[in-house]
Amino acid sequence: MAAANYNLVIDQGSDYALQLNIKESGVAKNLTGYSARAHLRPTRTSTTLSASFTCTVVAPATSGVVKMELPNSISSALSPGLYYYDLEVYTANDGIVKRLVQGEVNLTQEVTR
Repeated sequence: MAAANYNLVIDQGSDYALQLNIKESGVAKNLTGYSARAHLRPTRTSTTLSASFTCTVVAPATSGVVKMELPNSISSALSPGLYYYDLEVYTANDGIVKRLVQGEVNLTQEVTR
């Protein structure tokens, strides 16, 4: 299964959260033993990390739900513009790594500061 493409719009200075229900063949994926991670970069190939999302496998892990969050303290510190992200689930020592979703992030300019 290839990673899904899902573009995001995040307002600079705001809290952002995305909750994903992961399914395989129509059934919730059991994420027991998995963790999640997601990064934001200025280009797909950049070695520069703009931000890390806080990612959580929501209990119970058997429900297949992953939450990806970016707090306002981080979005405020980023320059507005276009970024790229992806979200992966992985097991200890990266024994299994699966990219779930990827796409562009449009970080819109904050006016009220």
